Amino acid sequence: MIRVPDRGRRSFVKSGALALLGLGAVPRFLVRAAHASAGRRRVLIAVFQRGAVDGLSMIVPHGEPAYYEARSGIAIPRPARGLADVTVDLDGFFGLHPAMAPLAAAWSERRLAVVHACGSPLVSRSHFDAQDFMESGTPGVRSTPDGWLGRALGAPRPGPRTTFSAVAMGSVLPRSLRGSTPALALPSVADFDVRESGMAGGEARQAFEALYAGGAREDLRGAGRETFEAMRLLRAARPERFVLEHGAAYPRSRFGESLRQIAQLIKADVGLEVAFADSGGWDTHAAQGNERGVLADRLADLAQGLVALDRDLGERMADVVVLTMSEFGRTVRENGNRGTDHGHGTAMLVLGGPVGGGTVLGRWPGLARDQLFEGRDLAVTTDFRHLFSEIAVRHLGVPMTVPLFPAVTIGAAHFPGVLHPL
Repeated sequence: MIRVPDRGRRSFVKSGALALLGLGAVPRFLVRAAHASAGRRRVLIAVFQRGAVDGLSMIVPHGEPAYYEARSGIAIPRPARGLADVTVDLDGFFGLHPAMAPLAAAWSERRLAVVHACGSPLVSRSHFDAQDFMESGTPGVRSTPDGWLGRALGAPRPGPRTTFSAVAMGSVLPRSLRGSTPALALPSVADFDVRESGMAGGEARQAFEALYAGGAREDLRGAGRETFEAMRLLRAARPERFVLEHGAAYPRSRFGESLRQIAQLIKADVGLEVAFADSGGWDTHAAQGNERGVLADRLADLAQGLVALDRDLGERMADVVVLTMSEFGRTVRENGNRGTDHGHGTAMLVLGGPVGGGTVLGRWPGLARDQLFEGRDLAVTTDFRHLFSEIAVRHLGVPMTVPLFPAVTIGAAHFPGVLHPL
């Protein structure tokens, strides 16, 4: 939050306003941003499914007999021609949960890929630890000061940076975006402004600018000036003027609203390179459901949001990649409460124009008892860092030599192959 210095100690920024966050000193990048030429550029939208999504229900291995043996109450029915509420077949072995059927078109158009049995080589059944390690990109290392997307943004790449190179939809900057290049935590595009109770936006801006302009320290004056340049840049772009296109209909959820506003920023050409959105509610220990139920509702929200974004952006999706991730998967066998407990491997989705889709990537380890990790979980055969590296290198243009994931060898031979080469 931007807070007024000691003169009254009142906050001119409320919970729905600007949160400008990042590591390091005063954000001088805003001066450059105000004069940068934004234009079209490649965009990564990272979606974190917090709570550990059941990848075996999201992307169903309907060709695996052991899947149905382990889940007598919550398995998703095999594909059957002419029937609804059954698995939507993808390749004869894997299929989409029926709530995700809207994504079948993107699969057929080869713009949606799946990486199954993906996750961390480190075993952790703690949500907090596993999320932290996935966002830092350093499993097992708690002292890492930055996130993998923060390191990607700080890498030398062609083109100017703008105020809006990195935006997270929400009031808190995610671990992934921490780094030397500051990023924005933006609860709402419409509320990107300075507010004070009882004051109009213009009055509050003038008062705030006057306080900073009168500051004794040069860096304090600079911080205020640069912050307002960021606000002016967004007001000039007016992303709210962009209406939904191509029949797009976002779900009326926090996740759907986040994607709608990300699409507005992309259309406004403010220089967005990385956007981050959270999707919660994936911790399904009890009453998970099968083709219907709690999990089905969450998957429907995810799929409808992604399809709406895809339609809304239209031809701009040629420059966009959407990556879903989750801290770990869930147990293969259902528990006594008709749910699933914390597991290991899961499935991740990659959607967009640069995607070489229509395929499920990664080595499938099998679900027979002797194939399970620790006798209970889907094994991890694709290190999430190899997937993330491919997207950073081939989509964002991060040089292969940048130590994006310390202690891991990164190279084309390790990429799962979700994107067309640059």
